[in-house]
Amino acid sequence: MRDILLDSPLSEEFKWGKPCYSLDGKNVVLMHGFKEYCALLFMKGALLSDTEGVLVAQTENVQSARQIRFRSAREIEEMESILKAYVNNAIKVEKAGLEVAFKKTEEFNMPAEFQSRLDDDPALKDAFEALTPGRQRGYLLHFSAAKQSRTRESRIEKCIPKILDGVGLNDR
Repeated sequence: MRDILLDSPLSEEFKWGKPCYSLDGKNVVLMHGFKEYCALLFMKGALLSDTEGVLVAQTENVQSARQIRFRSAREIEEMESILKAYVNNAIKVEKAGLEVAFKKTEEFNMPAEFQSRLDDDPALKDAFEALTPGRQRGYLLHFSAAKQSRTRESRIEKCIPKILDGVGLNDR
């Protein structure tokens, strides 16, 4: 994978402890490994033409990035021409200055249990609205991921002090 990327006009750097390939200072693709697979992560993968049907979102909540996953070196060798085409497509997207249209915070699911707490506690509502949109989304996704109301309520209760302190879910 590295040879394919080094053969492109992208510059190699290390970010987040991983090889990251950029164009004019903009991150385009990241190479990373997991227990079961390694992957090329295209930062604006949602904008790429997936003619081969190989791009996947790492999780259901990822809005922009898409991966191509590999379980063996042979898969990478067999897909070399496809990988080069996807890298070139990603470069064209970056050169064109295209941006992914992210969902607004208001478009995320607001659990009824949290809405009730916001309605009952103006200080909590003000503190939540003062958070950055990314921190708001983090909490909404965390609360919504619970299948049972009791679990959502427990998560909300545990997070209220952090929200009131103006920090995000994973800030401390």
